[in-house]
Amino acid sequence: MIKTVLHPVSDLAKAKEVYAALLGRRPENDTPYYVGFEADDQHIGLVPNGGPQGMTAPVAYWHVPDIEAKLAEVTAAGATVREAAHDVGGGRLVATFTDPDGNVLGLIQD
Repeated sequence: MIKTVLHPVSDLAKAKEVYAALLGRRPENDTPYYVGFEADDQHIGLVPNGGPQGMTAPVAYWHVPDIEAKLAEVTAAGATVREAAHDVGGGRLVATFTDPDGNVLGLIQD
């Protein structure tokens, strides 16, 4: 299930205000390197300048119980791993891959 969508932004302060107005709430996470909102069982994240992963467009993240198994499954089907599974804190693992058309998709394991 897609529960997280990250958006690269060039001006974090301005983007934060736009998303706060859109979602009708202030962010739950508000740091210079990441701003995150929780709205209707969805997490919307703002990543300044695409972050270390160099995002250039929004990335949808599917939440999965076993990230390594899902990476193996999608690569066997023709996907290419872009960012191997790694811990981003608190035991949360994330990874990204591209589909055959180059679209970036993400996985999260809590």
